[in-house]
Amino acid sequence: MRFGKTLRTAVYPPWKGKYIDYTKLKTLLRENDVTRDGEDASDSDDDQWTEQDEEAFVQELLNVQLDKVNSFQAETSQQLRERTTACEVKLRPLASIPEQESPTLDEQTKRTIASEVLQELDNITKEVSALEKYSRINFTGFLKAAKKHDRKRGARYRVKPLLQVRLSQLPFNSEDYSPLVHRLSVMYSFVRETLSHDIVQPRETEHGFGRETYSSYKFWVHSDNVLEVKTHILRRLPVLIYRPGTSKDLDTLTEDPTITSLYFDTPQFDLYNQKVARAPEAGSLRLRWTGSLKDKPPIHLEKKIVTDDDESRQVKVQLKDKHIKEFLDGEYRFDKKLHRMEDSNNGESAAAEALKRDVDELQSFIKDNDLQPMLRANYTRTAFQIPGNDRIRISLDTNLALIREDALDSERPCRDPAEWHRTDLDDADMTYPFNAVRTGEITRFPHALLEIQLRGKAHNTEWVKDLMVSHLVKDAPRFSKFVHGVASLFEDYVNSFPFWLGELESDIRRDPETAFHEEQERLARRAEENIAVGSFMGDARSPGVRPQVGSPYHQYSNAGSPSAIRRTSTVTEPAARPPRPSIPEPQRRDTEPAPEPAEEPEPPTGLMSILQFLGLSPRRWLGTESVPLPPGVRHPGIWIKDAGPVRVESKVYLANQRTFIKWLHISILLSSLSLGLYNAAGKHNQVAQALAVVYTFFAIFAAVWGWFIYEKRARLIRQRSGKDLDNMFGPIVVCIGLAIALVLNFVFKYTSALNQGRNPLPSVPVHSNSSTVLDSSGWDFNQAQQVL
Repeated sequence: MRFGKTLRTAVYPPWKGKYIDYTKLKTLLRENDVTRDGEDASDSDDDQWTEQDEEAFVQELLNVQLDKVNSFQAETSQQLRERTTACEVKLRPLASIPEQESPTLDEQTKRTIASEVLQELDNITKEVSALEKYSRINFTGFLKAAKKHDRKRGARYRVKPLLQVRLSQLPFNSEDYSPLVHRLSVMYSFVRETLSHDIVQPRETEHGFGRETYSSYKFWVHSDNVLEVKTHILRRLPVLIYRPGTSKDLDTLTEDPTITSLYFDTPQFDLYNQKVARAPEAGSLRLRWTGSLKDKPPIHLEKKIVTDDDESRQVKVQLKDKHIKEFLDGEYRFDKKLHRMEDSNNGESAAAEALKRDVDELQSFIKDNDLQPMLRANYTRTAFQIPGNDRIRISLDTNLALIREDALDSERPCRDPAEWHRTDLDDADMTYPFNAVRTGEITRFPHALLEIQLRGKAHNTEWVKDLMVSHLVKDAPRFSKFVHGVASLFEDYVNSFPFWLGELESDIRRDPETAFHEEQERLARRAEENIAVGSFMGDARSPGVRPQVGSPYHQYSNAGSPSAIRRTSTVTEPAARPPRPSIPEPQRRDTEPAPEPAEEPEPPTGLMSILQFLGLSPRRWLGTESVPLPPGVRHPGIWIKDAGPVRVESKVYLANQRTFIKWLHISILLSSLSLGLYNAAGKHNQVAQALAVVYTFFAIFAAVWGWFIYEKRARLIRQRSGKDLDNMFGPIVVCIGLAIALVLNFVFKYTSALNQGRNPLPSVPVHSNSSTVLDSSGWDFNQAQQVL
């Protein structure tokens, strides 16, 4: 695609006249000039390019267009900061600040202010993302225009060096929006808390055997979409602050931490080969710390084992810088700490035994495999998580640099074999992009890495599923920094490579409309497969309960597809360990009454326990099953997903109508059966008449139930409700009622036949040419057959 078309597509409509005039620059450059023979006029017409033409082009490019773009970017950025400050001023009276005396606002006023600020925050966030795209597309336009000029007029004039000097003086494309994004995140968290959205929740107890299971999903994010992904997430989750603070502290700003991971492997790269081949019990070992090593941060040595069923087991110890080399050599074993723990009277003997086992396992793993540092991964991490609720954990890693840390070449080692890390990097406190590292010892990953970890009911979160299938991300299952770094930097030492290497050269950006259609086609294909599988399997993978994107069934819905390859990490904790204390909630205002303690649900008894054991729930049949809200949390009233016009596909309404027509069909069949039975019963057969009345009531119930279900489902569709549309009460009533009626009919007929056998009636003469046949009870079968 030509850049002119790309520029027209990327224009943000409210700022239409503020972009670079790329067409005018091409006109001044005479881009479309051709000779009489139809050949490019770049050489033959070079003599006709005068000093006045060159001055006009340079003046338009470097002064008019560049000043226009730079001025608009600076003014808009300043306006966004002022609007953000105005939002902070509006929210400050809502915050509880003991040092300041401010008039108390009632709850309705607070909610009104918070709603107005929330709408303004949405507008600011949208414009921040648009401004970042505006700067990038204009920066590209200036470089494209300079490249065209130098290619066409480069024999006499060159403008790209002059342009680079001007761009360095006006760095509108290099402005960092992270501080503004952090401010918006803090205010989003505060506003949602004020509106009683689900922000601060008590940690929910997981029912299981002391185990918490997460499903992990990994994606690539193009650099053009990083800020948009950040703004999309921070509207729902706050940025995790790496120092003490509270969401009500509007001045809480911090930089994203830089994390360094030092990976170990054997000289033959056995751990790498096992990981690529997905060998059973494949393990990995790394040292990890946050920030600069000069600040002496805590360093963790982590060993991770992935089993066949994609579960993982982790062993971790914390070390100091001075003890790492001794620990790797097997000389340091936490002797002092173990003696102190064993001698204490606080019952830490079990913890001492656990630490001793971890130390033995780690040191034997290093010694048996001859492990040594091979690769360093350095990246900046932005984490998103609700304080006190870890159901959804999202991390976004940017500026990923992978650096060789080996000493394989004895003549020119990257690391001193006597050291456990590269001292040239850590002593000089080098940071990204590590320009001092020699070529061939570093590779910079071109994209950002997004990892989403979900637990429990978080798989059904709509906005997370929308993000995972959007055009902003590209699915990257089983991506590993360690595997990618070894494959890129040690290609002469390994013979197997990960599957994603071939995708790095392609553009991972997608058109939103194209991405939507691809997702719809994928869901349609999966539905067809589920229909075929569901005809043989009566489980949750049948068409009646189609797995949603992000659910556990979605991970294994299509074997062999990229979406099926997910990693489920399991963190096993001892059962005796007490639960970790959650972050306390902010103090409640005096005007808000304290919540009453939640009543414990009564244990199921009798029939209820049997139904629950069979996986059945009467509340689910009636559609009345609800989830209790935690203390201090109120229903929001209107959800974000309900904003905007209702757009429902025609097939959804038609499916509801077809179900209603099926119920009417059943009602007509039952009414016809009851009418025929009643007419054929005669005057003296009271049993048949009673059963006909019973069938009539079932016919009326089927018609009323069909209309009730039709109206209920139509209302849920219009409201975009997340409730289940299935309801088993009506079909069960009709089936059980008909079965009972048929059994009673058989019993009465059998009893009547026995009585007639004991007391035979006089024979009734029947003419041979008569078409009427009566049984011993007086039923006219021919007449009943005609009626039916």
